[in-house]
Amino acid sequence: MAKLSLKQKSWLVSAHIAFAALWTGAVLSMFLLSLRNTASDKGDALYALNSAINLLDDYIVIPAAIGSVLTATALCWGTNYGFTKFYWVITKWILTTGLVVFGTFWLFPWGNGAEQIASVEGLQAMTNPTYAFKAKGVLVGTLVQAICLLIIVGISVLKPWGRRAPGMPPQKNALG
Repeated sequence: MAKLSLKQKSWLVSAHIAFAALWTGAVLSMFLLSLRNTASDKGDALYALNSAINLLDDYIVIPAAIGSVLTATALCWGTNYGFTKFYWVITKWILTTGLVVFGTFWLFPWGNGAEQIASVEGLQAMTNPTYAFKAKGVLVGTLVQAICLLIIVGISVLKPWGRRAPGMPPQKNALG
């Protein structure tokens, strides 16, 4: 792929920042709703909070995470950043991949499960150990995600750790 022009890079960076901001803001909102969820005193409110958490996840977090990964990939491919030239880029990839995996296989199912239990049991869900586990998972999981996303933002701005040392030339083996 040819390198991006300065204008193309600027647009792509802008899109990347917008997706990251949406992702971070939605996760922070999910955390606050989860925190409020712990003090619900009405069944309808409990269900509404769980439903709102899932709406944020389905319609903002997931598309924003996908957009963030796609724009990051295009930036790495179309600029001098590359995928492995800088420690800060590698670190962002590792953290982002971890967030996507955690969100997909744990946080998303916990949120859906909590909503389903609250829709059936109402306020009685607060005494259900399965609901308590899933709701606590969403609360702690969104807090961890928010902290990681803020760390990623900090890494993006500060670009610590610099460039990786160029690789050593390939060694010839005894046969050749």
